[in-house]
Amino acid sequence: MLNIKLSYKIVIFGFIFTFFSSFGQSYFIGIFNSSIRADLSITHGQFGTIYASATLLSSLVLMWVGKKIDDTNVFKFSIFVTILLSFAAYFFSTIKIIPLLFIGIFFLRLSGQGLMSHTATTTVSRYFEKTRGKALSITWLGLSSAEFIMPVLMVFLLTITSWRNIWVAISVLVLIFLPIISFLLINKLKLDSREGPINSNEKINTNIKQWKRSEVIRDYRFYIVTLNMLSMPSIATGVFVYQSFIISSKNWGPFIMAQSFMVYSILSVITLALSGFLIDKYTSRKLLIYMNIPLFISAIVLFLFDSSVSCFVFLGLIGITNGFANVLGSSTWAEIYGVKYIGSIKALTGGLMVFATAAGTAIFGFLIDAGYSINSIAIFSSIYIAIIILLLFFYRKKIEPVYI
Repeated sequence: MLNIKLSYKIVIFGFIFTFFSSFGQSYFIGIFNSSIRADLSITHGQFGTIYASATLLSSLVLMWVGKKIDDTNVFKFSIFVTILLSFAAYFFSTIKIIPLLFIGIFFLRLSGQGLMSHTATTTVSRYFEKTRGKALSITWLGLSSAEFIMPVLMVFLLTITSWRNIWVAISVLVLIFLPIISFLLINKLKLDSREGPINSNEKINTNIKQWKRSEVIRDYRFYIVTLNMLSMPSIATGVFVYQSFIISSKNWGPFIMAQSFMVYSILSVITLALSGFLIDKYTSRKLLIYMNIPLFISAIVLFLFDSSVSCFVFLGLIGITNGFANVLGSSTWAEIYGVKYIGSIKALTGGLMVFATAAGTAIFGFLIDAGYSINSIAIFSSIYIAIIILLLFFYRKKIEPVYI
């Protein structure tokens, strides 16, 4: 493994880190929703409020911690993130009161969804340019692979052991495996490492303005793109966290949902592979307008149909948007704002993504406790998605890098 070309090592590193980011992702934590609520005697709404609050706090911390990757050796940063995730998983296994649930979710969301994926995508985005799309698509295959494997595996494990034992095992696995992987793959990677001059097609485009985060937040285009980027995490998180509510509303059953996640993952993988090729050929900016169309259709499917087949279609369509969103969410910022300060920019956007998951969880929980049906929630979601697609359509020609 030590003799593998550096570019391959970086992609493998990204793949593994996005795979392990699953332990802080909503789809994974949502699998344990019923078990946790039963242990702590809390409602859907209470769980959602705790989840949203902890996620919101993690998004704020991520904006500060995440920018340190611009100034810190990537290997050292990855070890810090690994230790934090291992601690978070073990701590989560011990929670017995509501305040500790808040703290446990905070650390899982910060270290898992936040810093693990941030470390992977920032490292890949900074190193590649001309083939950034393909590299990021392979990187995000890690998460899609986990989404394919984990739901069914966890549902099975929950039939033979407690959810607490599962989280202890996760903690041990992370602490043993990831430091070894980081050492083998990125130990010698430097902040200014880029693909070498042997492949001149993948040098940084020095004609693009390299934006600082302070400049980005004053650019109106940032907010137009961000609104589109936030739709997937906000709505999908609501679906994942409250999958037990959707299951009971539609009479689908837990194994139907778990099997549907396989369709979600397969279509995510296919879309990831396709999006990497399309991004390198047409750029992220041109593809962005199409990203949320499948998500819009999925909301309509959820509203109109109740059959078990519709569960597969519903999650499959979300998977398509997820495949596009994962790659576009990393490559678009590098295209528009350059890579010199990409760590701090992605820490900001990553924090906003995590914030969106908090908002989605809170809104879904509020609507559920207020007595709204899943069909009503689906309609609200479709209206929001339609509005942001139209907004991006009107401003699509403005989403370009500044050349100097």
